[in-house]
Amino acid sequence: MDTFIVSARKYRPSTFRSVVGQEALTTTLKNAIAGSKLAHAYLFSGPRGVGKTTCARIFAKTINCLNPTNEYEACNACESCVAFNEQRSYNIHELDAASNNSVDDIRSLIDQVRVPPQIGKYKVYIIDEVHMLSQSAFNSFLKTLEEPPAHAIFILATTEKHKIIPTILSRCQVYDFNRIHIGDIVAHLQYVAQEEGVQTEPEALNIIAQKADGGMRDALSIFDQTVSYTGGDITYQAVVENLNVLDYEYYFKLSEAIFAGDVVNSLLILNDILNRGFEGQYIISGISSHFRDLLVCKDPATAQLFQVGSSIREKYIAMAQQCSNDFMYRAIELANDCDLNYRLSKNKRLLLELTLIKLCQLTEDSAAERQEKKKAIEPITVQKKEQTGKTVARPEKTERLQQESDRQLQASEEVNPITAVQPEKESGKPAATKRKSVSMAGMGISLASINHTQKKEVNSSSEEVRQNGTNLFTEEELIAAWESYAAALKKEVLLKNTMSLYPPRMLNDVVFEVEVNTELNKQYLTDNSLSILSHLRETLQNGEITMTIRIAEDNVIKKPLTSREIFDEMVQQNPSLQKLSNEFGLELN
Repeated sequence: MDTFIVSARKYRPSTFRSVVGQEALTTTLKNAIAGSKLAHAYLFSGPRGVGKTTCARIFAKTINCLNPTNEYEACNACESCVAFNEQRSYNIHELDAASNNSVDDIRSLIDQVRVPPQIGKYKVYIIDEVHMLSQSAFNSFLKTLEEPPAHAIFILATTEKHKIIPTILSRCQVYDFNRIHIGDIVAHLQYVAQEEGVQTEPEALNIIAQKADGGMRDALSIFDQTVSYTGGDITYQAVVENLNVLDYEYYFKLSEAIFAGDVVNSLLILNDILNRGFEGQYIISGISSHFRDLLVCKDPATAQLFQVGSSIREKYIAMAQQCSNDFMYRAIELANDCDLNYRLSKNKRLLLELTLIKLCQLTEDSAAERQEKKKAIEPITVQKKEQTGKTVARPEKTERLQQESDRQLQASEEVNPITAVQPEKESGKPAATKRKSVSMAGMGISLASINHTQKKEVNSSSEEVRQNGTNLFTEEELIAAWESYAAALKKEVLLKNTMSLYPPRMLNDVVFEVEVNTELNKQYLTDNSLSILSHLRETLQNGEITMTIRIAEDNVIKKPLTSREIFDEMVQQNPSLQKLSNEFGLELN
C-alpha cells in the first residue's frame, strides 16, 4: 500500500511563487536576495499555518542556490537545492525552541555557528516558536544574534511576538505574516482538488476556508478530512454535516420569521438548532454576523466584502432588500447585547428566547409609528370650568392673558391709582376697598382683583387663575387642614396635643411656620413632617407647601441649672470667684 502524505506536506510550497497569500513579504525577500542586502537576523511572526516556517526554508534554500533563476527563485537542480529537498543539507539547521529552550541548547547552537558552510555561502539557523526560550537562554543568545559570523543568518519564527523581549526584537528585521484571505484559500483548495481528482462545490470549499480561520495548513487538513468523509465528492451539505457547521439555511429561515414578526416559528427554529448540539453563544454570535452580512449586502459596492460563494451572496442580497438599515442596526445591537450578557446569564436559553422575541418586534411598521409619536405633539388648549367660574391657564395662552391683564391693570389705575372708591353710601362716606394681588403660578404675572362693582366697570372677564396642583389657599384653610389631621390621630397622643397647641402661621403663599416652646415638640413635628405635608398638599391641592419649625426664644422652657452651671455663670460675671475656688480647693457637685 502506498504511503499517504497529507496535503499540507504534499503541497507545501517550494518556491516564493507558490506561497499563497503573502505576496508582499515574498516580494520583499526576493528583492533583498536580488540586491544582496541580506540581514543577519529575521523575525517571522503571525498566526499558525500562514507560511512562516515555509518562507524561512524557501529563503534559506534560495540564498544558497548555486544557479538561481532570473526571478531569483531556487533552481531545485543544483547540489545545494537537491540536498535541501532530500533533507540532508548541512547548511540549514532547524531548532524547535519549544523543546530546546535551555541555556545549554543555545550554547550548542552558538558552537555550531562558528563552523563555515561546506557548500554554498550561508549557514541558516531557523528557530521555530522562539518565544518559548527561557529568559536566560535569550540573554545567552543576544551577543551572537547581534554580531554573528558573516556566513550565519538567523530566522526566528513565532506566533506570539509580544512575548519576545525587546532586546531581541531590536536586533531583527521583523516580518508580520497576515491571515490568508478566504478567496486565496478557496483557489488553492480548488488547485489541490484538481490535482487529486476530487469533485468539489464552491460553497463547500468556502465553508472549509471559513473554518480554517485564515490558516492554509488548517484548510488542507480539513480538506483531507472531508475527502475521507465524502469519498472524493465534496458537497456543501456533506461539509456542513462533517464539520457540524450551522447551515446558512437556518439563518435564512430565522430571518424570515423575524421579518414576519412570527415569535412562535422563531422559537421553534431556535429549539431545532439547540437540539443539534450547538452552543447558545455560537448561535447568537452567528445571528449577529448574519445581520452584519445582510447590512453589507445592502449595497452592491460593499457586497464584495462578503466572501462567500456567488449563489449564497445572491441570497443575502435578495434578503437584504426586505428590511431597512434602521432595522438591521437595531437587530445587530440587540444580538450583540445578548452576546455580551450570555456568560453572566443564569438562564441562558431564556436570554436567547427573549432576544428573538425582541427581534420579532422590530418591524418597519412599528419603527414608523415610533417616529411619528416622537414628532407629533398634541396641542394644549384652555379648559373652562363653568361651574366654578375659573379658568385653567395653559402655556400657549400666556401671551394673550398677559395682554388682557395689562389692559385690566391700566383700567383699574385710571379709576384710582391707590384705592378703588365705591359710590357714597347712606352715611355719605366713601368706602375704600383693598386691592388683592392674585399670583398666576408658573406664568410670572399678576392680576389686580377688585370688588364686584369695580370688576363690572373694568372687565367682567378678570378671574382668579390657578394651575392644577398649585391652588392658592388662605391661612384659615391651612389651619382647618392642620386641625383635621390632628383630629384623625388616634394613637399618637403627644403629636396630637402638640398640633393642637401650636397652630401654623402663613409666611407666604406656600411656606408656613410652626412656633413651639420645647425641643421635644419640635422633634415630634419633624419626625412626622412627611405625613403632615402629604395630607396638607393633598387637602389644599398645592404640591409646593413647605413647613418650617422653630422654638420661640421668649417662651422656651429651660431646664433647671446645676450647681456647676450656676457657678460658671457667676465666674463669667466675676472672674475672681474662679481664683478663690482654686486657692481653697473648692469642689462643686
